[in-house]
Amino acid sequence: MRNIADDRVHLTREHAVELLRQMTRIRRFEEKCAELYTQEKIRGFLHLYIGEEANAVGVISALTEDEAIVATYREHGHALVRGLPMNEVMAEMFGKAAGSSRGRGGSMHIFSVRHRFFGGNAIVAGGLPLAVGLALADKMVGIERATCCFFGEGAAAEGEFHESLNLAALWHLPVLFVCENNLYAMGTALARSQSNPSISERAAVYGIESEAVDGMNVVDVEAAARRAVHAVRRGEGPRFIEAMTYRFRAHSMFDPDLYREKAEIEEWKKRDPLTLFADWALSAGILHQDDRQEIEAGVSQEIDAAVAFAEAADWEPVEDLVKDVISPPETVP
Repeated sequence: MRNIADDRVHLTREHAVELLRQMTRIRRFEEKCAELYTQEKIRGFLHLYIGEEANAVGVISALTEDEAIVATYREHGHALVRGLPMNEVMAEMFGKAAGSSRGRGGSMHIFSVRHRFFGGNAIVAGGLPLAVGLALADKMVGIERATCCFFGEGAAAEGEFHESLNLAALWHLPVLFVCENNLYAMGTALARSQSNPSISERAAVYGIESEAVDGMNVVDVEAAARRAVHAVRRGEGPRFIEAMTYRFRAHSMFDPDLYREKAEIEEWKKRDPLTLFADWALSAGILHQDDRQEIEAGVSQEIDAAVAFAEAADWEPVEDLVKDVISPPETVP
């Protein structure tokens, strides 16, 4: 894994501000969601991304707007970075009709066709075959672009993981697989359940060029993503990135988090991706201290506006609740 300084020559102040802004948006949005969850304004399952922000920001920064993204149930950050309006994402968290999925998806099923953001998928590894299908469609019609698929390390134990990598390699598909390895598949440490905990080594077995990167380091992640995406677009077949990261919160808001030592969590927090990047960029003279303050103020206003929007938004009318769920009965002439 490279040091964060390796790519600093390519980092402009404008881009550094945007990277920090996007990571801050994710962090503050999720902190607010956790608060709203305790107030029972957000219901159901809630899987937070806090600690993993560098992965969504770094990878999606390397993609174009028309390149599809398939994510997991821990996808709020991916949706925000892709460009879904925070108002719509927050309304979806509330289950309101103004949400990105009309309030029907909630936290785990954020979706937007116009942003080519294809979920939000509650099934572990369920997004991999979807990404393979999207990439296959592009190849069949001759469109040169990448499809990006995010998933966790737990997905590597599922059959879809192996089937999808095999077909992607066999058919030479333009897909970028990104494994966000936070070391715990729900509550089970990877080292306790997998004889080989290196996910990138498994991908390499299928003949896919793979790379493990520091997932707490947004510059490192973006650099790896740009290399991989360029290769995919050039028709060199699929690529695989294993981002070594760590979630600071439990698997979900229902999880008491009894499977990790507190000392381990605190040790990882020393490598908080927001602090790591901001401190380095400030010391390198790329960012100014005022930049951090302005970013925090702007994000705070955006979140307040999103919460107000979600609070005021309408619920879906009761008479529409079965619309698009149950097919209408056939009319017999």
